[in-house]
Amino acid sequence: MSAVGHYLEEEGIATTGISLVREHSEAMRPPRALWVPFMLGRPLGAPNAPAFQRDVLRAALELLERPRGPVLEDYPHEAPVPETDVVIADGEACPVNFGRAPQRAGAHPLAGRLAEEIAQLRPWRELGARRRGGSTFGVSGRTPEDAGAFVVAFLGETPPENDRPGQSLGQALKLAVDDLRAFYEEAAAAQPGEFGSEALMRWFYLETVAGEALLDLQRKARASDDESVRTVAERSLVPRAILNRPRA
Repeated sequence: MSAVGHYLEEEGIATTGISLVREHSEAMRPPRALWVPFMLGRPLGAPNAPAFQRDVLRAALELLERPRGPVLEDYPHEAPVPETDVVIADGEACPVNFGRAPQRAGAHPLAGRLAEEIAQLRPWRELGARRRGGSTFGVSGRTPEDAGAFVVAFLGETPPENDRPGQSLGQALKLAVDDLRAFYEEAAAAQPGEFGSEALMRWFYLETVAGEALLDLQRKARASDDESVRTVAERSLVPRAILNRPRA
């Protein structure tokens, strides 16, 4: 849509849009875009929330008052939790339950626990992939274990070397994080019971070792010497709706 906006602007038609992935908008530099901190697939925040949706649309349309761009602004509000995003099971949690595993020797205290958690989830994720006939995992080119180890490596005293020459260190980190989320979400989806996307997000960030690692990383990476890592920490690692919530 960013590219279409450029073409329309060349014909004298002012455009505005909503961005769910800020990095893409920064790269495409659309004439006008409103970045929203919502889940992918929900550009207006939440279903059945017309007043909130109108406010998002109004904020996007107000960018048309800017005579020229590129303009990229952040929407300042989190989406309300929709009533449909509730667990249809015993409690608002994924049926996978992770106890605190004994700490293992490794580069970081979370390394062994995360590897064990991934191993517990692997059979469920493989079952889910067979049922769907495919998977969204794989954008980083790493295995789940490698993606987890790469993420945890950022928590050590020295950040990992960039093993992807064609990407910035921040891009490599973001793709590894995207794959971890996909792995966990696909594993959870194969479990018995049903739960909404909001509950799934809370489970991932607030109840798993992977979520614990990302919360720790979000705080540490903000002080990174690498600008691309700082940018990912500010915008992509943890949803703002999660940051002030206590972990289980």
